[in-house]
Amino acid sequence: MSFENYSKLNHSFVPVSELSCRMKRFKAHMDEIHPDWELSAIFGRINLYYLTGTIQDGMLLIPRDEDPVLWVRRSYERAMFESAFPDIRSMSSFKDAAKVQRKIPDTIFLETELVPVALLERFKKYFPCNIVKSLDTQISYVRSVKSPYELNLMEKAGKIHEHVLETLVPQFLVEGMSEIDLSSQLYSALLDEGHHGVVRFGRFQTEMLIGQLGFGESSLYPTSFDGPGGNYGMSPAVPILGSRSRKLKTGDLVFVDVGCGVDGYHTDKTMTYMFGKSLPDSAIHIHQQCVDIQNDIVSMLRPGIAPSFIYDTIMDNLDPEFLSGFMGYKERQVKFLGHGIGLLIDELPVIAKGFDAPLQEGMVMALEPKKGIEGVGMVGIENTFIVTPDGGRCITGTNPGLIPVYP
Repeated sequence: MSFENYSKLNHSFVPVSELSCRMKRFKAHMDEIHPDWELSAIFGRINLYYLTGTIQDGMLLIPRDEDPVLWVRRSYERAMFESAFPDIRSMSSFKDAAKVQRKIPDTIFLETELVPVALLERFKKYFPCNIVKSLDTQISYVRSVKSPYELNLMEKAGKIHEHVLETLVPQFLVEGMSEIDLSSQLYSALLDEGHHGVVRFGRFQTEMLIGQLGFGESSLYPTSFDGPGGNYGMSPAVPILGSRSRKLKTGDLVFVDVGCGVDGYHTDKTMTYMFGKSLPDSAIHIHQQCVDIQNDIVSMLRPGIAPSFIYDTIMDNLDPEFLSGFMGYKERQVKFLGHGIGLLIDELPVIAKGFDAPLQEGMVMALEPKKGIEGVGMVGIENTFIVTPDGGRCITGTNPGLIPVYP
């Protein structure tokens, strides 16, 4: 396909003004945190996309006092077409970049959470620094505050999320279907509505196609994923999507926790359904408590309030009996109530202890208070909110969950 034809596919390209603003913010933040920094190297594809508008095999060199250069191994041609970044150059190896680098400092900052040792050694062969320092937190902090351009894309994702989970999923549920049947229909519906097709995480080796879903007790099954819910998965080798053999039956709780994205930017949402008949009153009451917790957090999603303060305020006011199974079944409880979201599902900040930097307007948070109930499954809710002076503004819908489905 020629680039002329490719341009007719209505793909979205990041404006040069957006890229320029991001680079300025990154450099300013590095100046604030590491005033003596001289050179940063970006390898991670999500960060490359954030700063250059293209995902290629290469690296972005950012000198403190000179203009940055995107060096591309493959595909230089595609990078030139889809990126408005001002300086893109082709390289066969790091040697090409090192030849024109005016100064190689003793200390270089890079993504230590992402770069494997073998890649680092190849890089250091031509950029022989003695000290490598992390810029992971710095770039994550810069990405945590969304621009109007980014918020627009996330609001589009949120509308897809709302429509599919609140309106379409109840129509998919039929007795005897498997979890995989629901996964397949759900994924197809998300794609039809405009979902970009993947769900991306920053946590090391987190693998997921769309999210987690389960019927009844399968939503309590233990997983290595750092979240309150669970699922059986397809097999020990592929512990995602759902089970082929767990079939939907009358009285089941249906738990659906999935991401949705548009042009790289995600929202996160959990919706629950009661299939065929109502859950026990006690389970419904617990679910409503989770919804109330979400709403209490929403009122505190304002600039200047620390996520750790929100976490402590909520947790300190919960009944000790309620804490059993809250944010994870039995001993598998997670230590957060929500997380930042954007190009990745799991971004900064996190509503948890230790996150003391105040919220800023334009941050986007996914709130997910949930509780596991033996014999029932995981109740609760999750929605995505923009931090505003008036509290969190929901962009994924307002349905409180436990949607009754009577076939």
